[in-house]
Amino acid sequence: MSKNEAQPNLRIIPLGGLHEIGKNTCIIEYGDEMILLDAGIGFPSEDMHGINVVLPDMTYLRENRHKIKGMIVTHGHEDHIGGIVYHLKQFDIPVIYGPRLALALLQNKLEEAGIADQTTLKSVLPRDVVKLGSAFSVEYIRNTHSIADSCCVAITTPLGVVIHTGDFKIDHTPVDGEHFDLHRLAEYGAKGVLCLLSDSTNAEVPGHTPSENSVRPNLDRVFAEADGRLLVTTFASSVHRVRIILELAEKHNRVVGVVGRSMLNVIAHARNLGYIKCPDNLFVSLKELNKVPDERSVILTTGSQGEPLAAMTRISKGEHRQIKIRENDTVVFSANPIPGNTIAVVNTIDRLMMLGAKVVYGRHQGIHVSGHGSQEDHKLMLALTKPKFFVPFHGEHRMLVKHGEMAQAMGIPKENMVIINNGDVVEVSRDRIEVTEKVQSGIELVDHSGLVHKDIMTERQQLALDGLITVAVAVGTDGKVLAQPEVNLRGVVSPLGQTKINELIIRSVEQSIKNYWSNLATNGNGKPIDTNIDWSELKIEIEGGLKRLVRRELKSQPATVCLLQTPQEKDGKVKNNGNGKTAPIIKNKDNGNNGTNGKQDFQGRRRRRRSAATVSSQ
Repeated sequence: MSKNEAQPNLRIIPLGGLHEIGKNTCIIEYGDEMILLDAGIGFPSEDMHGINVVLPDMTYLRENRHKIKGMIVTHGHEDHIGGIVYHLKQFDIPVIYGPRLALALLQNKLEEAGIADQTTLKSVLPRDVVKLGSAFSVEYIRNTHSIADSCCVAITTPLGVVIHTGDFKIDHTPVDGEHFDLHRLAEYGAKGVLCLLSDSTNAEVPGHTPSENSVRPNLDRVFAEADGRLLVTTFASSVHRVRIILELAEKHNRVVGVVGRSMLNVIAHARNLGYIKCPDNLFVSLKELNKVPDERSVILTTGSQGEPLAAMTRISKGEHRQIKIRENDTVVFSANPIPGNTIAVVNTIDRLMMLGAKVVYGRHQGIHVSGHGSQEDHKLMLALTKPKFFVPFHGEHRMLVKHGEMAQAMGIPKENMVIINNGDVVEVSRDRIEVTEKVQSGIELVDHSGLVHKDIMTERQQLALDGLITVAVAVGTDGKVLAQPEVNLRGVVSPLGQTKINELIIRSVEQSIKNYWSNLATNGNGKPIDTNIDWSELKIEIEGGLKRLVRRELKSQPATVCLLQTPQEKDGKVKNNGNGKTAPIIKNKDNGNNGTNGKQDFQGRRRRRRSAATVSSQ
């Protein structure tokens, strides 16, 4: 770069993870190069009907795909790697670097989706340094979290070092004996850190987050007191917790049946990589578990968040094919509900109790501890890295604000930090940090069929709130209704009663057709002089009348679907209905159908599912 050229600013663009819990996704951009840091998913809310996965809006990345040099993954939780499969179907990521366990879990996802050949996965060890493009050099630094193989990353750029903590807590007695590499962070702090992006999840919580090992004695007590079967649910990816549960099962001479594909996958990969060590005969199939005395069995399962399709939820509803709750069962929830899941979890617990199980849950039991650092952990991170600029990351707004207040108390000037939202573009120079613009952000929704657009979600929500009205009507070339319109109401509440509202809807349809025909130039027989009738205009007229009627009489806005069947042209071609769709043929006396009644023909064709094109309005 010549002396006359201005050095570009470093751009930090979060697409997910800000003002929320989940779908952590961030872009680091310098000049014409960018790298992607994590790509997670979020949990759907109750009003997202039929949705399985929430993704961040990736429009900005799709538009700038030519700049992507690669991706760095901090750890293997779903809210950090769950979105990668979906993104790879839309744009290329040349190489993905990450810890061994995270990439093992990701490899499974790519193979299941049939896209394993669309990128290159390269596993790294702590203190490994990788190069992406000409602008970025990334060092992995081991941290401690609720999953094994979790790391902070130090990203060296032409302007200086940016440290992203990933999810972390400072655990001095980690289950796997792999300690947080605080020394390496301190070395970066001594050399100078341009900007720190730090996990803010527990910024409201005073003190230190307890060690993962602190749950062991409380779980040990539950194991010792259980007279019958033990059913334990936790996050599948909480490898340290799963390891403790398996070690306690072995200690108490119990065998373990594992339920849930994600739990099976994580255990298999963690054992292969040495993060979980236990004998093969500790595990038995569910079929064999039924032959084991209750006091010697443990069922380890997914569903700690009340997910609708998870094993524990199905067990609580009596819908699981192999596992039914018994009177002497003890069920353990070794996880706290994440925001938004509390009601689902409470309902699951209630159902289990109604079936006769003893349920152990709640913070007071000491059987769960957070994987995120509290205030004193955050202060230590700030003290070690001594950043010039600071951006609170990963958390809801109040958490970000509280983290910013801590940073100010630690000596970072207010003007050297920003509180941001998804889509904000943070530009960092050697002497300034500011939010300069905003890129497109928001959410993309996934159900069993793939991506679901926002307008489809709006329709689903409207159907859930106000229901659906469908009207089927056949109209001849003379504007006559060939059969009484058929009305169907689904999920619609009518204070007038079904018969009355049906009559009003039919009257509205007939009046709309009459109004439309009255505006056409016709001959003495009532047929239009211009035979090229715009049937789409007629549908618009009918729908407009229906919407006005429904709004007036029902005081609601159900979705309205009009099925309009129109006649055949004289030359035998099927007319276009104005929406790019073809209208089916009606044969009647006027078009030479040997006297076949138009009403009968209409009903017969509808029974054979050869109905008219559909127009939907809201």
